[in-house]
Amino acid sequence: MFSGPAGHVGAQSRTSTPTQPAQLSSLVRAATKFAARSHANQQRGNERGPFIEHPLEVGRLLRDAGCSDVVVAAGLLHDVLENTHTSPGELTARFGPEVAGLVQAVSEDASVTNYRRRKHLLREQVLEAGGHAALIFAADKISKVRELPDRVAHERTRYGSAVPAHLQHDLHLRLEHYHASLRMLRAVAPAHPLVTRLAEELHRCPITAPAPPPRRRG
Repeated sequence: MFSGPAGHVGAQSRTSTPTQPAQLSSLVRAATKFAARSHANQQRGNERGPFIEHPLEVGRLLRDAGCSDVVVAAGLLHDVLENTHTSPGELTARFGPEVAGLVQAVSEDASVTNYRRRKHLLREQVLEAGGHAALIFAADKISKVRELPDRVAHERTRYGSAVPAHLQHDLHLRLEHYHASLRMLRAVAPAHPLVTRLAEELHRCPITAPAPPPRRRG
């Protein structure tokens, strides 16, 4: 089960006291189990641990920010439509239309192959949904920004000073998306602790994006 005492998100630590299962609602317990089963055997990028660690961290952030069980459950499940064979119909049948709707609101359209375009459409989708969907999106981005130093360290260990250009460009695109996400979230919930926390994480992130490769002329 995910952990962390309820309270202000600003006090959240990545190493917190385990929460007893009895303290969690049946909805959150079911979402935790389903997420763990759905993401079983999946790894985070660059083999940095089980994928389930990410949605569990998102769930902790939302719970510690005082979000409802519905929002916490949706946070735990936020990647199942993108990264597993789960369908919106199955999600609705298991967890209800409110949870399923929130997960759909933060799920990108995989049929859009261009990264910038796909992420732009996702931000517009979250902006339109607003409210709870925006908080789940904020928690997701906090977790993702925290991952960047480990990701970059892994690449530097593997490649030394000759990190391939496509990986450097990928980092540039990620940071570009995270900063654009913060701007969007400030338009939706400028004073919310999760949005403030994302701004803090980006500010102290030691990773700066390299300049994007020059565009070809012609």
